Amino acid sequence: MTDHTFQAEVQQLLQLMIHSLYSEREIFLRELISNAADACDKLRFQALTDPGLTGSDSDYRIRVVADSENHTLTISDNGIGLTEAEAIEHLGTIARSGTKAFVEQLKASGKEADAASLIGQFGVGFYSAFMVADTITVESRSAKASADEAVRWTSTGDGSYQTESIARAQRGTTITLQLKDDAHEFAEQWRLRSLIKKYSDFVAYPVFMPKAAEEGKESEDEQVNASQALWTRPKEEISDEQYTEFYRGACHQWDEPATRLHFRVEGQQEFTALLFVPSQKPMDLFDRDRRGLSLYVRRVFIMDDCTDLLPEYLRFVRGVIDSSDLPLNVSREILQQQGMVQKLKKILTRRVLDHLDSLARSEDEADRQAFATIDRSFGPVLREGLVNDPEQKDRLAKLARYQSTWTLDQDQAQSEAPEHPSRTSLADYVSRLAEGQESIYYVTAPNLAAAKSSPHLEGYRAKGFEVLFMTEPVDDYAMQYGGLGEFDGKKLVHVAKGSADLEDEAAKAELAEATKQYKEFCGFATGQLAGIKEVRLSSRLTDSPACLVTDENGMSEGMQEMMRRFGQDVPEQERILELNPRHELVQRLHSRFGEGKQEELSPWLQLLRDQALLAEGASIKDGAATAKRMQELMAKAL
Repeated sequence: MTDHTFQAEVQQLLQLMIHSLYSEREIFLRELISNAADACDKLRFQALTDPGLTGSDSDYRIRVVADSENHTLTISDNGIGLTEAEAIEHLGTIARSGTKAFVEQLKASGKEADAASLIGQFGVGFYSAFMVADTITVESRSAKASADEAVRWTSTGDGSYQTESIARAQRGTTITLQLKDDAHEFAEQWRLRSLIKKYSDFVAYPVFMPKAAEEGKESEDEQVNASQALWTRPKEEISDEQYTEFYRGACHQWDEPATRLHFRVEGQQEFTALLFVPSQKPMDLFDRDRRGLSLYVRRVFIMDDCTDLLPEYLRFVRGVIDSSDLPLNVSREILQQQGMVQKLKKILTRRVLDHLDSLARSEDEADRQAFATIDRSFGPVLREGLVNDPEQKDRLAKLARYQSTWTLDQDQAQSEAPEHPSRTSLADYVSRLAEGQESIYYVTAPNLAAAKSSPHLEGYRAKGFEVLFMTEPVDDYAMQYGGLGEFDGKKLVHVAKGSADLEDEAAKAELAEATKQYKEFCGFATGQLAGIKEVRLSSRLTDSPACLVTDENGMSEGMQEMMRRFGQDVPEQERILELNPRHELVQRLHSRFGEGKQEELSPWLQLLRDQALLAEGASIKDGAATAKRMQELMAKAL
């Protein structure tokens, strides 16, 4: 036996790796199985030009054996193996990866595609085993060496290691871990099986473990990993049932996927994606730090909930990304924030949005129904991108769907109420523009009932102008700050902002004349109402006596309320009270003013303002005062 010391300062580096490099100790098993798979890959590649290396044993495999009584764990492979010199070179030098050297040789010979399947690029994964082991023993025989030229390498991770020549009948490598006292769980069968399924289910070679032996019988091995990753197979060979089974198992979902997207990208970046959109909202949909993607590198699991590969507004997408060259940090746990990651994110985002758009525009009824299901479950989440992702704004605007006055009429015209309310795209809205209509009109409200009954709609409906109902908080925010100012050359206009221009020339002249008659009354009313910037006559009302509107560039009431919920200080914004001069109530109030009974009008005007707030679905700040005022006026009227 020969004693060796690790290279200078390696002991400090080893301690740093054991205690700081990996966030979870269980990662060691992934690293050792990946190394075993690499060893099988190396032999398979070299056997292409030297078939004698494999002899009669060409079935590559990995075996994991636990001894819970002696607290040991053994990982074996029948791959390329090591000579004593290679053990000293590669195991005695941290970050001197044999795989990396082998990859460089392959690239020099023009076999980059073969190099892509090897994962051990850093040369430190082996040492992660010291997180759980007091002693590591490696016994290995190179495929190029004879049975009496094998090597045993032993270390306790204290800065030194020992090597000795041994005899070994089979080629390959066996790593034995003497587990630490606090790591005995890793000698339990159930624990190891779960870790293999989690991290190494799709490595290219079968991973075997002994089955529990029946009394009086020898234990047999059984394969515990799936071995072939579904996403690596051609799409035409995979059935819908297999896709669904994978979705439920690998993505931890219980529903049927609404749609799937399976593709491979080659070129500067090479990766395979198998993505699903659920048909029902996942429980963690509004956990913004979660994503539904699992990241693999060459079929080896790296992480769940990968937040770097899709934007937040696509957090409902589930599936796997398997990259050949994605840059990871040395512990393979964190993506490096390089341009390559951002490019991959752009590719995935564009592919998902284009796929959703193709479903929405498809002539196939099943595709359209799939998109409708996705929109019902995730439409508001998707529209968050109108605010957060200006680069994809146009794609997202095409996918946005809203209920409207037109869809409401269409649903009511059916003999039976539809199971789900109809929704319209902005493109379909534009195709239905009424004669003389130059803008896309919308109303924001806290819910559909408030939107449908909003007095702001009256004049627009009377003119035959369709109005979109935007009832989600994100819609108000997107219209205010998302930059969706127009679509297909048509400006989007909030019906409760600015001055409505709905009348022909004769009607405008009539309104101008009425404005002259009501000028003093409107000035008086403005002075009686706190929080009201102006009282004026309106052309947007037909049935209601009054409504509240905001300046063209003002913040909507819904937007103010949302910001308050987020703890933001929102300054009080004065609004405009618009009156309908054709309504009997407004006419009577104006008549009382003309009769000099101004002292009677203040409570009526305040009640009119409160009624306008209620009509748009807003809340009254001082409900008790409003109730008292109403009681007094009712008593006087009776």
